[in-house]
Amino acid sequence: MKISVQAIGLTPHEPLESHVDKKVSKLNTFYDKLQECKVFLKVENNSDKANKTTELILVVPGDDIVVKKTSTSFEESLDQCVDAAKKLLIKKKELA
Repeated sequence: MKISVQAIGLTPHEPLESHVDKKVSKLNTFYDKLQECKVFLKVENNSDKANKTTELILVVPGDDIVVKKTSTSFEESLDQCVDAAKKLLIKKKELA
């Protein structure tokens, strides 16, 4: 699976990039037909502390799976995205 990370309005530091790779790579174990995962990291323009948004787009045969979460850190929003994507992939595998 190809993983691409796009940070909008910021430069991701090395620990964040390795966290993304580690977490997203695990999704392959739940659904083996994953072709690509696009990760978008963005800081929302508001005064809330929870303004770090992570969006995952999983390219799979049929429909793409899109998950978007916002929290106080990119690591936390990424973890929430991966958990939600995991459930969706398991459901997709059962339906296949």
